[in-house]
Amino acid sequence: MPLVLRIKGYRVWFYEADLDEPPHVHVGKEGKEAKFWLKPVALAKYRGFKHHELNKIKNFLVEYQDDILNIWQKELRKRGNS
Repeated sequence: MPLVLRIKGYRVWFYEADLDEPPHVHVGKEGKEAKFWLKPVALAKYRGFKHHELNKIKNFLVEYQDDILNIWQKELRKRGNS
């Protein structure tokens, strides 16, 4: 499971098996978790986060969207699925 980034106490990652789906990440902190699509950045589902936290997460995902998508593409190329 590639850890894409860690920011403000949040972990951002995706699973190798996720590479068959449209680009997205999982975000976790203190037992809470959310899934966000990346094109465009949009909440897919969540467990435990309050709405203001989800807004904060969405904002930093928008800020780092290009970097995260580059990592996603790099992982696809490793698998030969570019």
